[in-house]
Amino acid sequence: MRRTSIFAYFCGLTVLAALGSLSACGGNSGETKPDEAKPTAQAKKAETYVRSGYACCNLHYDGDWINDANLAQLPFIAAGTPINVKKIDGYRAYVEINGKPMRLGLDYGRVQETTEQWVNKLVVLDDPKLKIAKFAPLTRKAIEEGKLLRGMTREQVIMAVGHPQTNENPNLNGPYWRYWWSSFGPYYVYWAKGTVSKIDGHSETVGYMTYKAKK
Repeated sequence: MRRTSIFAYFCGLTVLAALGSLSACGGNSGETKPDEAKPTAQAKKAETYVRSGYACCNLHYDGDWINDANLAQLPFIAAGTPINVKKIDGYRAYVEINGKPMRLGLDYGRVQETTEQWVNKLVVLDDPKLKIAKFAPLTRKAIEEGKLLRGMTREQVIMAVGHPQTNENPNLNGPYWRYWWSSFGPYYVYWAKGTVSKIDGHSETVGYMTYKAKK
């Protein structure tokens, strides 16, 4: 009986040791290690931009290209759209608009201003939509459609059709600003006492660029 008890005792110790070994192995297999492929939020490096802001005005584009001619016949990105400027290189700026990569090109006003000066005019720090919302309803609708009205201020004209080319409009206090509908179709915005007095040019162009209230 004594030998049987001793044998049973040692058998029990052996079983316990085996269970302990398995438990230890199971514990190691259940350990979780930090996922090195997914850095923490603190470890993520935020992308830096040369400038971040909003479209000063309606910016007309052709594919991924926007230049200082801002041809009115092209589709446009609305004033107030967020823009991140990633890099300025020569007469080009590489930007991100609504998550889409695009390019800005200073093609005509290179003598009158630097690329950085021009880009800073296009990408403003304050959202123009806040101002637009306070304008009279007709003015607001005209800007939203990229068109003009008599009585608009210089600021409102810029919001609607963009900055005029600096090589053709060196003096913004002059009697008119020259704009382009297409590469061969200019039109003119005349000023009187700081507001639009007349829109001039080819009749079809003037008709298109003039906002008409919908009945």
